[in-house]
Amino acid sequence: MRIIELPGEERPREKLLERGAPQLSDAELLAVFLGSGHAGRNAVEVARTWLRAAGGVCDLLDAPRSTRPTGDGPTIGLVTWCRLQAGLELGKRYLNERMRRTTALGDADAAAHYLRSQLSSYPFEVFACLFLDNRHRVIGFEKLFQGTVAAANVHPREVVRRCLALNAAAVIFAHNHPSGESEPSAADRAITLRLRDVLDLIDVRVLDHFVIGRGAPVSLARRGLI
Repeated sequence: MRIIELPGEERPREKLLERGAPQLSDAELLAVFLGSGHAGRNAVEVARTWLRAAGGVCDLLDAPRSTRPTGDGPTIGLVTWCRLQAGLELGKRYLNERMRRTTALGDADAAAHYLRSQLSSYPFEVFACLFLDNRHRVIGFEKLFQGTVAAANVHPREVVRRCLALNAAAVIFAHNHPSGESEPSAADRAITLRLRDVLDLIDVRVLDHFVIGRGAPVSLARRGLI
């Protein structure tokens, strides 16, 4: 059945306009991006096929184009793939700008959500830092070190240099585990304590260090490891 033949309240675009984007399913949101279906299937049916084959939104959008699953439906063409990647990047930049504009970062969950959006899709380890002023307002966010699928070398001297350059009073660290396992390793705990001790010499507080995996980010502060 074509989308135009569906009742008005079931059409993704009309539903979005009337109820807001949060009320749409993953398939309906994806259908709005697609705009039209293919080979006798409407856009929602095509979206459901892709999501089912991929295993969900994250796996669909994070997979390299060469390995993107398509199930028994039409393939994801280059134009559609580029459109989806552009939408994903816009979402990340929106969160980045919104985080920069916030008056004060008082919610650890908000920080975790933001950091997960920035780091979860990398196939290699990335160590990043949120720099904050003395009222915990965001000064900047930087991906400081990039490594392999198993590790990223973190250099305390470079972290100190960036804190001084940005006049930061506090920091929140984060890094991803490409394996999807978010449990902090012994090395994660060790570098966190080392950075805490080094930054303490220049009066910069380490508020937290988040490990980003497939599930919810793990906070070392909540574990009592800082």
